[in-house]
Amino acid sequence: TLLKSIMGLVKPRRGGVLIMGKPMTGRAPYEIAQLGVAYVPEGRGIFGNLSVVENLKMAARPGTRGQRDWTYERVLNTFPRLAERLNHGGQQLSGGEQQMLTIGRALMTNPDVLILDEATEGLAPLIAREIWRICDVIRQSGISSIIVDKNWRHVTQVTDRNVILVKGEVVFEGTSDALIEQPELLTQHLGV
Repeated sequence: TLLKSIMGLVKPRRGGVLIMGKPMTGRAPYEIAQLGVAYVPEGRGIFGNLSVVENLKMAARPGTRGQRDWTYERVLNTFPRLAERLNHGGQQLSGGEQQMLTIGRALMTNPDVLILDEATEGLAPLIAREIWRICDVIRQSGISSIIVDKNWRHVTQVTDRNVILVKGEVVFEGTSDALIEQPELLTQHLGV
């Protein structure tokens, strides 16, 4: 619900959404995307009838400041498995490859903010590790990211700030180190 509210897919009951100082509340999803926010939804949301090439190239555009840091070539270098399957339809890819394609497509928009919703859910451990590696590459590239995932061990390795929400209320906000130092919070709220 939180991510859908950020993206304008669900209207917040109260409060507002600011991203990088820009008000997002009440905007249409396409306007939020034009303001530099890319969304990788839970369940992937690829275009199954389009090839890998078509999925990537249809999203290509410069970012809000004209930046073109994430090119087709850079995405394929970051996701070598996709480079091996360029002419495959989206529905022909494994779940992990579909997730890579969804992230790659989002990066082709050259976003200022990337939102990842349960990016590793249902993936084999080897593929999940690759997705976490890619999250770190994205972080190193300077793109701000919002990551929602149950795997706090991996999340805390690629984040500077962590927030735990329970029924819409913030029960923790702080650094990765501060979260790791509070195992009682992890046990209580994340079922560790």
